[in-house]
Amino acid sequence: MQQKKLAFIGAGNMSRSIISGLIQSGYDKNLIMASNPSSGPLEKMAQEFGIKTSQSNDEACAFADAVVLSVKPQVMGKMCDALTKDGFENKLFISIAAGLTVSRLKEMLGGDYDLVRVMPNTPSLLGKGMSGLYAEQGISSDNRQFVEDMMNGVGATVWAEKEEDINGVIAAAGSSPAYFFLFLQAMQEEAMNMGFDEQAARTMVQQSMLGAAEMVCQNPDLQLSELRAQVTSKGGTTAAAVNTLIDEGLQETVAKAMRAAVSRAEEMAKEL
Repeated sequence: MQQKKLAFIGAGNMSRSIISGLIQSGYDKNLIMASNPSSGPLEKMAQEFGIKTSQSNDEACAFADAVVLSVKPQVMGKMCDALTKDGFENKLFISIAAGLTVSRLKEMLGGDYDLVRVMPNTPSLLGKGMSGLYAEQGISSDNRQFVEDMMNGVGATVWAEKEEDINGVIAAAGSSPAYFFLFLQAMQEEAMNMGFDEQAARTMVQQSMLGAAEMVCQNPDLQLSELRAQVTSKGGTTAAAVNTLIDEGLQETVAKAMRAAVSRAEEMAKEL
């Protein structure tokens, strides 16, 4: 993995997840800086990861070869306006803000700089993230590779061929951990209704999810439908449960939820 001086503007959960994953994968902590208006999150990051911190975004930009824009989309414009732009032509910018297109981000930054959009998810904290990447054709191959290596350090990556495909990444990966958490929550609650205590119910559902995910990863040549069929004996308990989920419209509900995520991402692009 290439190791550039890397600054994170914004010290929220996603910055923390990526920084943690990078350091766990061997990235030099002395090459990482985070900036944030308030000192609290920075103090926690400095203590936990040993990285450099600053309450000045300009100081972070001056330090870095690559700058991760990790603030809420709604405040990105104001943040970019306040930056001193000296030396920006030599920097790589990486945005993890949903809804902001490359052209809009370049407008905010005030120049045609190398810029990559990244749509990560929070399992990056554990090195199990899934990130979608998009860059215009003019970006250098070196910078493309750096971002790919950086995000592969915290999980897996896919490149979007068209910028609008990033919205599909949001639906299928960026937002999807919350879908799984909701499903697990529903299972845990029903197990408790059946008489199990909270911890026993959680242990059962989380270990089952972990095992199922590992079976998917360990059998890449098997279709997901085949994996499901292997544990679904005709006329058995699993078949009764799965058929209920199908009859109640689980697949249609999931599709509708994913389309809602895409629609909201499109709306945000227009609003911002």
